Amino acid sequence: MPCSEKRARLLLQRGRAVVHCMHPFTIRLKDRVLEESVVQPLRLKIDPGAKTTGIAVMDESDPVCGKVIFLAEIKHKDGIKEAMKTRRDVRRSRRHRKTRYRKARFQNRNPEKCIACGRNARHKSDYCSICHENRNFVDNGFRKKRLPPSLEARVNQTINAVKKLMKLLPVTAISTEHVKFDTQLMQNPEIEGIEYQRGELFGYEVREYLLEKWGRKCAYCGEEGVPLEIEHIIPKSRGGTDRVSNLTLACHECNQKKGNLTAEEFGYPEIQEQAKKPLKDAAIMNATRWKLYRRLKELGLPVECATGARTKKQRIEHGLPKAHYYDACCVGITPGKLVFKTEYVSIWTAIGRGTRRMCNPDKYGFPKGHRTARKLYFGFQTGDIVKAIVPKGKYRGTWVGRVVVRTSGYFDLKDNYGKRICQGISYKTCCLIQRADGWQYDKCQRKEVLAHSSSQ
Repeated sequence: MPCSEKRARLLLQRGRAVVHCMHPFTIRLKDRVLEESVVQPLRLKIDPGAKTTGIAVMDESDPVCGKVIFLAEIKHKDGIKEAMKTRRDVRRSRRHRKTRYRKARFQNRNPEKCIACGRNARHKSDYCSICHENRNFVDNGFRKKRLPPSLEARVNQTINAVKKLMKLLPVTAISTEHVKFDTQLMQNPEIEGIEYQRGELFGYEVREYLLEKWGRKCAYCGEEGVPLEIEHIIPKSRGGTDRVSNLTLACHECNQKKGNLTAEEFGYPEIQEQAKKPLKDAAIMNATRWKLYRRLKELGLPVECATGARTKKQRIEHGLPKAHYYDACCVGITPGKLVFKTEYVSIWTAIGRGTRRMCNPDKYGFPKGHRTARKLYFGFQTGDIVKAIVPKGKYRGTWVGRVVVRTSGYFDLKDNYGKRICQGISYKTCCLIQRADGWQYDKCQRKEVLAHSSSQ
């Protein structure tokens, strides 16, 4: 059961407790057993997000006053799609370079039947091509389509954080925000009825729609009677999407000259104003909400679902500023008064457990180093949190950070922002604090509660 910082310090000084882990800081009592301890049931509340997920742990033993004892934000890992694209390109290049040409064959069929639908099965598979794509998991006999790896990672990171907290806290229930976004209503608040079935392309092909929308001329230079190319107002490499509202027409010269710039950077802000706000985050939440709910149910605790409108209403009633962890406090049924027992917010950033890349290329793509088959050197591996006491030299002093191991035994230390704080220190000066677990830990002061809050 969580306690105050003062009580934890006294327990450690008197030898009644030992440090269990540093992040999040947890102590374990030595002179008390579980049967003799009295703990209150805790509720873990989750506010899922596309980039950041808010978490709050609340003691709801008192129905009138809820005590918030832990706040955290999960920063989801990005760049997964780009990393998989790079891996795909390397794999295809390797196949072209290291395998002979083989003529395409389309009759590699197994005479056995698909165990799901009865069609001819794939080669060396029990499923046909259609069922093979949808075989990720089975729910009540109906095969659901799997999520892309970038979305699957967001769900896995949230579940990973929940399991870590369940090991450290007496959590008895979970509340999560189960929200669905109406993307068409977000674009047009006046939409209703049959208009939901008549989008921007009703009766048009994409190119014909763009030709009519932009007057059959280049949107930038206004030239007519020349071949026009479909062009992204906000490039895909800058976060743009393939939505029709982000497409325009441009001649070849303007398209090449614009390159990787947005329309506003290219000198045409009025064109970029027509590109509506991307709905990528809303699409992510719509795609992952049911998968997250099922994974939470598998943990064996009762799961409460709540709407986003209810969360916002309760946050305003409590006078809390907009923040992911405050939204998490207001998910589901919330007492009429909130008391915050913590002044800090834990920031958990998903950084992964390394890379599968065996070769480190330079900026031209040529290999400059290769990985070995081992990760552990002199008892340390890259990502471990260590404390280094350097007795002499340029980096004399005490340093705490994440270690970057070297086979020579001289390591580097980096802070939470990836900046190197000391370099070339001996492994003999390092003392392990916590093993790398795929997370980077930090903390910050929570935002002040507004003056009219009911928690004051």
